[in-house]
Amino acid sequence: MTQLTDAAARTDILNRLRRAEGQIRGVQRMIEEGESCLKISQQFSAVRKALDSTSMRMTMCFMEQELKACLQPDESQRVGLDLMLKDMETLLARMG
Repeated sequence: MTQLTDAAARTDILNRLRRAEGQIRGVQRMIEEGESCLKISQQFSAVRKALDSTSMRMTMCFMEQELKACLQPDESQRVGLDLMLKDMETLLARMG
């Protein structure tokens, strides 16, 4: 199984998870304080979006690692691969 070895990707994903964790704590606080169901529901939507975004980033990281391991591109090919993966991430995010 491939591990998350890219330090920048690992930091990005952990930061995204920390933000989602903060949003979940916010939902808990809203419930404890008796906020309206509508406001709580809106916050749940934000949490889901944050987790979906993190999952997408994790999937793209996996794809990048696997492609680079299989293809072992030289530097010029690596630049093209990085651009293709970034474009793919943008397109998939728009679909979600």
